[in-house]
Amino acid sequence: MNEPAEIRVLSIDDHPLVREGLAALINSQADMCVVGQGSTGHEAITLFGELQPDVALMDVRLPDMSGIDAMITILSGSPHARVIMVTSSEGDVEIERALEGGAKGYVLKSMPPREVLEAIRKVHAGKKAIPPEIAMQLANHMSDETLTAREIEILQQVAEGNRNRDIADRLFISEGTVKVHLQHIMDKLGASDRTQAITIAVRRGIIHL
Repeated sequence: MNEPAEIRVLSIDDHPLVREGLAALINSQADMCVVGQGSTGHEAITLFGELQPDVALMDVRLPDMSGIDAMITILSGSPHARVIMVTSSEGDVEIERALEGGAKGYVLKSMPPREVLEAIRKVHAGKKAIPPEIAMQLANHMSDETLTAREIEILQQVAEGNRNRDIADRLFISEGTVKVHLQHIMDKLGASDRTQAITIAVRRGIIHL
C-alpha cells in the first residue's frame, strides 16, 4: 500500500527566526515538509506559482505588500489555493478582510506549536482553522459600525502625528470637516479621545503604525 503523500508547505515571513522555527517544526513531522520559503509578497506569488504547495503559511505584514493582498493575487490565479494567514495580532478588521479574501485559516504566532500543525492538517483536509480567541474577537465586533475609507485615512494621518490643519490641507477639506470626521471616528470606536482612538484602531488592525 502506498504511503500518503506529505503535505507540501510554503512559508512566507519576513522574520528569518520565525521562518526557520516554522520550517524546523514542520520538517520534524512525518506527514509534512516545507518546500519553499520567502520573505515578501512578491516572492510568495512567484513561489506559489512555481511550487504549487498544498498549503501556504503567509504572514499578514510583509515589507512590500500586505500578506492579504498577496493571498488575493495567488487566489486569482489558483482559486483552490489553501492559505493560512500568520499574525502576531488579533485585529478583527484584518482577520475579517483575510477570511473574506479567501483565507482558509488563521494562526497566531503566540499559539502552541501543536495547534499550528493541527491548523495545517485541518486546512489540507479542506476544513477551516480559526482559533477560538479569533472567532470570539470577530463575534465581539460583529455589530460595530465600520469606519469609512475617508475616516481611516484621517485616523492614519493623526496616528502619523499630523495636526488637523495639516490633514485638512493634504486632503483638500476644511479643518471643521476633519473635526467632524474625528468625532464620528471616536463615536464608532467608543474612544474618549484621539489617542485612545488610535490605540483601539491599531489593536483591531484598522490602521498600522
